Amino acid sequence: MTLTRESILAALSKVQEPELHQDLVSLGMVRDIAIDGDNVAFTVMLTTPACPLRGKIEKESREAVEAIGAKKVTVKLDSDVPNDGRMRGLVAAPVKNAIAVASGKGGVGKSTVSVNLAVALAQSGARVGLMDADIYGPNVPTMMGVERMPEPKEDKLVPAESYGVKMMSMGFLTKPGQPLIWRGPMLNSAIRQFLSDVEWGELDYLIIDLPPGTGDAPLSLAQALPLSGVVIVTLPQYVSLEDASRGLEMFRTLNVPIFGVIENMTGEFFGAGGGERLARASMVPYLGSVPMQPNVRIGGDSGKPVVVSDPDSDSAKALKFLAETIAARVSVMALGGDSGPSINII
Repeated sequence: MTLTRESILAALSKVQEPELHQDLVSLGMVRDIAIDGDNVAFTVMLTTPACPLRGKIEKESREAVEAIGAKKVTVKLDSDVPNDGRMRGLVAAPVKNAIAVASGKGGVGKSTVSVNLAVALAQSGARVGLMDADIYGPNVPTMMGVERMPEPKEDKLVPAESYGVKMMSMGFLTKPGQPLIWRGPMLNSAIRQFLSDVEWGELDYLIIDLPPGTGDAPLSLAQALPLSGVVIVTLPQYVSLEDASRGLEMFRTLNVPIFGVIENMTGEFFGAGGGERLARASMVPYLGSVPMQPNVRIGGDSGKPVVVSDPDSDSAKALKFLAETIAARVSVMALGGDSGPSINII
């Protein structure tokens, strides 16, 4: 059988994208087909560089073309992150997807999760920003090992950068230990400035570390930002679940898509299984758990997130898996899965 572009596309039309449940050809993911006798090369454009099933897609694509007579098949994997359109007009450069990380209470490791998710996505090759919207407790600079921002450029704030992640935090703009005694309108103004007055550049993902609780601060911030979706972080024990449930329901009331629940600090001390129970009771996805290990705390204190300082540890592997899972859900939502309701902006 003579190999042609048409026969190759026909073969690849039988390969499904596992998350989107459509074939690669219909999704426009097959590019740059090259044929040299019985040797074939082509590119598959994934919806995220952090695709958790990239190996499966590559294997099935190769096997599909081999089945029609190709002797050597070279599959290149690239990516083009879809844009959900919610951030359009709020920033000078395109930010494709804004993902909030939230909790119903403080002390659950929300900032630790935010930092490691952002770094893990950047490690995959994605363009990532991290906005520390926890105005009252800005810990991101410490966890990312950065003390100051670059000098402003052309009336724009230039975000600091560490581990391939661009970041902005009120911690860069206040003196150490200085408290911020602000009401909601001032918080809204600061966060809008973090979007409009910061030269973020092009981003595939903007991770937003929101304040804890369901009070004025997170409510105002959630309504000020057109979020692609939110991730809820909880500890396993019952008291944490109660507060996390309130936080989850706040976002549901605001029509913010909920990507799912992460259980942090799983282990002997706090127990296990609470996050899964919360997800089941709230009828949202359970994304997974992060084991409680000293290296997570050590990494945060030293400015080296655990996905950098100890990438082979169970905690780092769990956080990388969570980053891939969330990236996949963002793609599904942006590309014709459930697009999710739009947020009410005031």
